[in-house]
Amino acid sequence: MHLPVLQKEVLQYLDPKENENFIDCTAGNGGHTTAILGKNGPKGKVLGIDADPEMIKNLISRISNIEQRRRLIPVCGSFADLKEITKKENFKKVSGILLDLGMSSWHLEESGRGFTFQRTEPLDMRYNPQNPLTAAKILNFWSEPEIEKILREYGEERFARSISQEIIKTRRSSPIENTQQLVKIIQRAVPRSYQKGKHHFAIRTFQALRIAVNNELGNLKKVLPQAVDILMKEGILTVISFHSLEDRIVKNFFRENPNLKIITKKPMTPSQKEIKTNPRSRSSKLRAAEKSL
Repeated sequence: MHLPVLQKEVLQYLDPKENENFIDCTAGNGGHTTAILGKNGPKGKVLGIDADPEMIKNLISRISNIEQRRRLIPVCGSFADLKEITKKENFKKVSGILLDLGMSSWHLEESGRGFTFQRTEPLDMRYNPQNPLTAAKILNFWSEPEIEKILREYGEERFARSISQEIIKTRRSSPIENTQQLVKIIQRAVPRSYQKGKHHFAIRTFQALRIAVNNELGNLKKVLPQAVDILMKEGILTVISFHSLEDRIVKNFFRENPNLKIITKKPMTPSQKEIKTNPRSRSSKLRAAEKSL
């Protein structure tokens, strides 16, 4: 079951009221979307965007309340195209926008697209199946410096060089096609002490590949200024990030945008109770800002 992260805090900052309109840029399985729809009736709408068509199907099927479903506008697309989507849907008077940058449980447990190192799956890692780039293409066709760069920058992997060298060495004899092949490559490339660390030794490489395949950081940089433009005055922008690269982009954008007033002096983090219920929430941070001009 998908558990929405920091839902209480999201509702606290967005503070949805009757007849107000909101955008959930990462609608996923609909946890946050349905919570907002439960508060902004009878005429308030939610524009729910997701890059993955399967997520949009899941979103629609999860909302059994006919009245709420009528007020949902589901759109399969990239939130990097937020302005274009709102224009096409004629979606106006937006009181709040949410970006939950976490990966859904469905992608890890059910998609079969190689997001997890705990199963044997094809090295796909795409949210949108129309995306021509896959993790396998990066591993089998990109140059050693390019692979090292994404592992270092997106995964903050200190053994990026030795892992990228091992990837090139392995693919000379046979293509790298599934997750367990990649795990074994990483295992050969890193010291034994690293393999016994607090986190799994493959986690940073998998994160880096996923970010590169889906252009996650580039899309985040694109959407933030669009979100500010779309919001009404006093509208709220909330962003939930899951690693330092995302959080740094959001924090700097909030600080540097003259049209925003930061309303979370420090990022909100999940309670121990939430972490116990949903361990994947552990690294989440929520930042919120109000459009002041």
